[in-house]
Amino acid sequence: MKSTIPSRLITTASANAHGPANAALPLTSAGPLDRIRLFSLNTVQMRTFHITWLMFFVCFFGWFGLAPLMPAIRADLGLSKAQVGNTIIASVSSTIIARLLIGKLCDRLGPRKTAVRLLLVGSIPVLLAGLATDYTSFLLFRLAIGVIGGSFVITQFHTSMMFASNIKGTANAITGGWGNLGGGVTNMVMPIIFSAIVGFGYAPHMAWRYAMIVPAVMMWIVAFLYYRYTKDTPAGNYSEIGTVAADGSANPAGSAASFGSSGATGSIAGSGASRSTDWSVLADWRIIALTLAYAMCFGMEITFDNVASLHFVDTFHLSQHSAGFWAGLFGFMNLFARALGGYFSDRAGFRWGMRGKGSLLAAALLLEGLGLIAFAHAPSFPIAIAFMLTFALFLKMANGAVYGIVPFINEKNVGLISGVVGAGGNLGGMLFGFLFKSESITYGEAFTYIGLTVVIIAAIVSITRFRKESPAPVPEMTAPATA
Repeated sequence: MKSTIPSRLITTASANAHGPANAALPLTSAGPLDRIRLFSLNTVQMRTFHITWLMFFVCFFGWFGLAPLMPAIRADLGLSKAQVGNTIIASVSSTIIARLLIGKLCDRLGPRKTAVRLLLVGSIPVLLAGLATDYTSFLLFRLAIGVIGGSFVITQFHTSMMFASNIKGTANAITGGWGNLGGGVTNMVMPIIFSAIVGFGYAPHMAWRYAMIVPAVMMWIVAFLYYRYTKDTPAGNYSEIGTVAADGSANPAGSAASFGSSGATGSIAGSGASRSTDWSVLADWRIIALTLAYAMCFGMEITFDNVASLHFVDTFHLSQHSAGFWAGLFGFMNLFARALGGYFSDRAGFRWGMRGKGSLLAAALLLEGLGLIAFAHAPSFPIAIAFMLTFALFLKMANGAVYGIVPFINEKNVGLISGVVGAGGNLGGMLFGFLFKSESITYGEAFTYIGLTVVIIAAIVSITRFRKESPAPVPEMTAPATA
């Protein structure tokens, strides 16, 4: 598929400046990049760019790996519609808490250590999900697997560290979109893996269990890559560039945002004490509006990833394999649509400031809601697919537009705000899940109610006044005192 990202924002470079990419390569730039050199691995910024979206991708592949296999799992475990709905709610509800904690861990430990630990710990329930024997055990496994949905916060945090403010929205949108692509690829690939295992002579009730080994192994591989080839910041890991707090933890004062906005290594300054979290920022209406917006776009995305295959099987009588393909097509829109939202957010910000970014987000949400309502009332499968792709385009553009705003709301608390807004997406997915577990309404009616809610939130976002706060001056970095 041809990229829609303008060439002036993405440049290419051959990997010849320092030879093959490895963790020992010298940093060619100690500050954030102002261009995305898509085909270069010469700098730590671009190595991190690619590995962090790949981390996000495999986490989403594992998170939604069970969704396209639900027709087989439903038959194997004898699940009712309400029980299926409960597993969907469980799979996204645990991510709400995980995202809040992971945002803080990124501020505290750095995105590199946070990512590696999440991959290794999160792979355990993914690998063992096949041991579920009834509704209760399956519900608990889906609850545990949901923790890896917090990978999104790491990707957005880490990307913000590596790119300057003029390109930060586009960079975040690309890594977020390509990572989200894992939710679409898994809808296509897991039914194929399932069928291949059945082809080797295993019964369907065993095939879905063995299939979950694949995403767990993928997570182990990416954990190694993340540890070996990335750094917390362009200047190095937190432990290398900061001081050590009294409790022995790394303390890079200034966090990601000061680095990304200033473009100077001196932005990361050491102080002797641990930087406290300013929880009062969560009362900011702009953050509340962004959280609601993300609940409508990303919340709907993870809901659709969870229910699309079942909807196509039950409503249009497709096979599990065919349903997975068409559900995967929804996810494949992330290949370009989220990046498109980030790019237009950057352009709107350049021309009209934060007000332009907010207007773009409101427009994308409005079109998403209208497209979703049209999808719910589609009279045939081809028309349903056309409307699905329409609302998917604007939904994923809205995802990118939200995180084109997040890094600029309060630049001293980017990790916390990113985690809260990200958790809002999962909160939306959890609440939407209650509609799909109801025995009294159809999936089509649930899509209609969600579409109407998205339109209402679009109106709220349109009247919200977004503005950029200038960070306080940060002292230059000085060498820590030694005993």
